[in-house]
Parts: sequence; structure tokens; C-alpha cells
Amino acid sequence: MATSETTWTDSVDEAVNGVFEPVADFLGEIVFYTVNIFGADFPLIVGWLVVAGLVFSTYFGLAQFRHLKVAYRLVRGKYDQKDAPGEVNHFQALTSAVSGTVGLGNIAGVAIAISIGGPGATFWMILCGLLGMATKFVECTLGVKYREFNADGTVNGGPMLYLRKGLAELGKPVLGKVLAFGAAFSLLFFTFFGGNLFQINQSLEQVVSVTGGEEDSVFATSGGALFYGVVIAGLVALVLIGGMRSIGAVTSRLVPSMAILYVIACLLVISFNVTEVPNALGTIVTEAFNPEGVAGGVIGALIIGFKRAAFSNEAGIGSAPIAHSAVKTKRPATEGLVAMLEPFIDTVVICTMTALTIIIAGGPKYQATRDAAIEGREFDDSTAAGISITSDAFDTALPWFPYVLTVAVVLFAFSTVITWGYYGLKCWGYLFGHSKTGDLVYKVLFSIIIVSGALLGLGTLVSLADSTLFMAALFNILGLYFLGPIVKRELKKVLNYVRRRDAGESEEEIEAAELAEEAASASVQKG
Repeated sequence: MATSETTWTDSVDEAVNGVFEPVADFLGEIVFYTVNIFGADFPLIVGWLVVAGLVFSTYFGLAQFRHLKVAYRLVRGKYDQKDAPGEVNHFQALTSAVSGTVGLGNIAGVAIAISIGGPGATFWMILCGLLGMATKFVECTLGVKYREFNADGTVNGGPMLYLRKGLAELGKPVLGKVLAFGAAFSLLFFTFFGGNLFQINQSLEQVVSVTGGEEDSVFATSGGALFYGVVIAGLVALVLIGGMRSIGAVTSRLVPSMAILYVIACLLVISFNVTEVPNALGTIVTEAFNPEGVAGGVIGALIIGFKRAAFSNEAGIGSAPIAHSAVKTKRPATEGLVAMLEPFIDTVVICTMTALTIIIAGGPKYQATRDAAIEGREFDDSTAAGISITSDAFDTALPWFPYVLTVAVVLFAFSTVITWGYYGLKCWGYLFGHSKTGDLVYKVLFSIIIVSGALLGLGTLVSLADSTLFMAALFNILGLYFLGPIVKRELKKVLNYVRRRDAGESEEEIEAAELAEEAASASVQKG
């Protein structure tokens, strides 16, 4: 952008960053506190997320693998009930939640991970994604179990409800209220400046790069950036006004289309270099345990892989249960099983496809960053650099793909913004009360920030937002440990239900049997 046209935006950036930078630095030091493990700095918050996935995988007997078939059938609608309470079906709830995680992290974050941590970081990303499936199952089952219905049929759900209500049932009401408030506040702050401002700002950067760059692109001017922000804000507002049903309708079409487009492009690049696939897979596995030139060796590669995966799929953060709570179902664990597919799609499939594409293509920017990492030279760990590495990889086989990538980035950003807009609305309602006036105030603020995201950088606010997002995991996962036994009971109910349905029993017969079992159980407890 020309200096004369952006002096005022630069001044605003500088002023806002000056105010919030001390806060961001302070909170970042707490949330992302690191310990040195074999020469590598390990963020404890990443360990907190990974350990949760490991604990829940063990506690539920590797449910993410044993019950994948049931999850797939649920998504296809095999066990749908027309009279079930809720707003959207299983497929729409899944795509709405996936739209909040699939985005720039899959395109840029993966490139950063393998550039710094080597190809072996991909192995650890996949492992983290598989563990995260168990955490998503737990939190999304609870999201449905403790949801609330408004008079108009819309649903409120998420960590702020299941932490407060669930822990109150266990005789810990004070702890529940504290954790619920912390989760709601943290997610709301991230909604404004991470799930909103960051997505718009970064998608605009990609648009500028393919329409002439900083010197020639009309979008590099303040007027062009303002136009971009207003258009996106208008489209987002139209979807948000329609509520979760509207969001589900949009994401159920947009997310599969984006994912298919992106995966096809990855497969094209891979097919042009198909002879390199066995070598690339071998490199990923061998460098996971014997990485070349990575600070901290195996631990260094593991940390980078786990960190990028945790940032990408958000398992344990508490955001996804807000979307999944709106599902039409009478049995909470059905949606928990569906939610397991989210980290699988986001991290195991899409992130792995990006990594294979970059490794196999071996573009010049990837090679340059790998050389810098191996030689111990400093590398600029930035999203822009990550996007350019991914784009460069596609350019080696598909010179026209940067334009397609731009469309994908804009659509990824749009779907992420509308989903986080919904998340923020539910957190706002929990903190300030659900009302038409309150909802309108929120939507106006959210739209204003969309426009500002196109005009301003506000890098410190984005850093602060990242801290608050992962601070939500501290509140959320602590509550999940207490509520695990409740989820186990819900899983047992669903598995019995599926067994009876597959055996040919009707809904009426199953519900009658379930009511009889509950009555018998209550009688035993009284006795």
C-alpha cells in the first residue's frame, strides 16, 4: 500500500499495539510457558492438550478407532430421527464445526511445521490429530447433553453450559461457574481478534499477492481493502442473521467443496511426482525419530508437530461443542462420535496432504527454509511465509494454482469467520444474557471488526487472541476430567441403541426399553 494512503492505519496499528502489547506479552508468557526438554523449548499448554487426548483415548478404549464405522453411519444419516430436538442434522453440525478449524492452519501452519521441524513433524501431527479425536468426542458429547433450548427452538451449548451444569451435578457448583466464565470469556475474545480479524487480514494478503502485489493491486490501497472488508462483512452478516440453520446450510456445501478442491490439487501435484511418494513417506517416518538439523532432535520435531496440530484442530479448546450442540438428536454421544471425525479430516487428512505435497514438490522456498533450519539460521515463523511455501509447492506442478489457492484461502477464511461468529454469539449471550438487542450489539461489533481486519494489522491483538484461545483449554480440559464418567454412560447408551437399530428394532421399541432400564436403575439406586 502507498505510504500516503496508509499513514492513518499505521498510526492506529501502532497505538493499539502499544496499549495491548504489555498485556499480550504477559499473558503469552503464562499460557505458552515453556520448559526445556533435551535442548528444545516445550510449551506446557501443548502438553496439556496432548496428554488429555492420551488420557481420553485410554479411558474410552480407543473409541476413535473402534467406533469409526458408527460415526460414519451417523454422518450419512442412517440413525437420524425426524422428531429429535435440535436445529441441524449430524452432517451439517460436523461441517459447521470443521469450517471453524479447516483454514490457514492447514495451508500455512503445516508448511511452517515441516520447514522448521523437518518432514518428521508430519508424523507427530498425525499422532496428535488421532489423540485429539478422543478429546473431541468427550467435549462434544457433553455439549449436547447439557445444551439449552430457547423459546424459538434455537440451541445454546458449549463449555460454558456443560462446565457449569455438569460440575454442579457433581457437587462442585463454584468450580463449575469459574471454569464456565473463564471458557466463555476466552473464546469470546478469540472470536473477535483471532477467528475474525486474523482470517480477514490474512486472506486479504493472499488476494493482494495474486492481483499485482503491494505496488499494483487495487486491494493494496485503503479503498480496496475497505471494499473487501465491507463485502465480506455483508456476506457474513447475512449468514449470521439466519442463525445456526443458515450456517449449517452454507457450511454443508462450502466445506466439502473446499476440502475436495484442495485435496484434488494436492493429489495432482503428488501424481506428477508419484515415484517420489514411497520415498516421501519413508522420510516422514524416519525423520520422526531421527530428524536432520532440527533443534532438540526427536523432541524438537515432536514439539513442532504437536504444536501445529493442536493449533489446527483445536481439540480440547471447547469451541467445537458450541456448533455440535445444535444437532438433532436424543442421544448426546451420537454427536460425540460424529465429532471424532473432525480432527481426522482436519489434521490427519488435509494437513497430511499439504505436507506430502510440499515434501514431494520440493519447491525452492521450502528448500531454502529447510536449509536455514539445518544450518541453524533464524527463520521467520510467520503465516505469510507458510502460505508462500505452500503456494510455491503447487506452482512447481500447477503454475495456475496460486489463483485457485487464493479462492480456497478466501473461502476458508469466510467459513471460519461465520462459524466463529456463531461461537462468539453464544459466548456473548452466556456472559451478557440472550436477547434480541444483545445479539444485535454483538453482530454490529463483529461486523466492524471484520472491516478493521481488512484495514489494520493489529498484530498484538492477534497474539493476545491466540493466548486467550489456548487459555480456554485450561478451563475446559480440567472440567472434562471430572465429567468423563458421565460421557462413558452416554456412550454405552448409544452403542446399545445402535445394536438394537441394526437388529431391526423400531424407535418406539428402543425408547420404551430405555425408559424401562432407566426406571429400574433409579429403583436400584433408591434401594
